[in-house]
Amino acid sequence: MSAIPVADDVLDPDIAVLTVAEVANTLGQSENKVRQLLREGHLIAVRRRGELSIPAEFLGPNGVIKGLPGTITVLSDAGFSRTEMLRWLYSEDDTLPGVTPINALRTSHGTEVKRRAQAMAF
Repeated sequence: MSAIPVADDVLDPDIAVLTVAEVANTLGQSENKVRQLLREGHLIAVRRRGELSIPAEFLGPNGVIKGLPGTITVLSDAGFSRTEMLRWLYSEDDTLPGVTPINALRTSHGTEVKRRAQAMAF
């Protein structure tokens, strides 16, 4: 079994995070399934207070927010580390609806977010 990639905790301390167990409960899945989502790059985790933690904003009412896994893949293909991805997702960009890429994804502007991520690859 491969190790779960973990980003440095570059998040503002006020950003809510959920443990693997809390994410599993929210998704109605097992903790092993959440770990699989992390290994496959559908989610990004940090270590906070010694526990694997996932930003709560990565989840919506229907599970992992639409567009997040694809954006993570584009950033990974561009050579971004998990830490750099997390930093980018939470960086302010006044030209995006929602001001940050993660907020733009949460408000159904995934195409614009992926377009920006692809542009960064070149």
